[in-house]
Amino acid sequence: MMRGSSPWRTDALLSTWFGVGYLPKAPGTWGSLAALPCAWGIATLYGSVGLLAATTAVFSLGVWASGSFTRRTGRKDPGIIVIDEVAGQWLTLALVPLDPLYYLAGFILFRIADITKPWPASWADRKLGGGLGIMLDDIFAALFAAALLFVAHHYLG
Repeated sequence: MMRGSSPWRTDALLSTWFGVGYLPKAPGTWGSLAALPCAWGIATLYGSVGLLAATTAVFSLGVWASGSFTRRTGRKDPGIIVIDEVAGQWLTLALVPLDPLYYLAGFILFRIADITKPWPASWADRKLGGGLGIMLDDIFAALFAAALLFVAHHYLG
């Protein structure tokens, strides 16, 4: 565990999505996977509007939590921070039907966009620091993935 990264602090709990970020190998993928059942539950109860509202709330919490966590630990953007993947995954899925195939496609598209970072995600990753930078590059990646998923839904679905 890195300096100052007690998993029991509020910023660590939130930024690692309740410890998911500590799972071995590919924490971003684990964070995205952990986001799927939460997204399904929120969308089932509250629809797309609820999932967008939850995304906004997690984004705001993520800016604070990841910013606090990185200041405390002295690391710029450690892989164990996965709340950005949660917000991005939820945003990717917000406008598609509750369907396992759409959720699988959204998961794959978001992971590809998060890893390849198409512009402006690459710009945010390079130029913005702190919690905002950590969160915003995933939001931009999610918008890219969501657009592809939305178009596929409306033209192929």
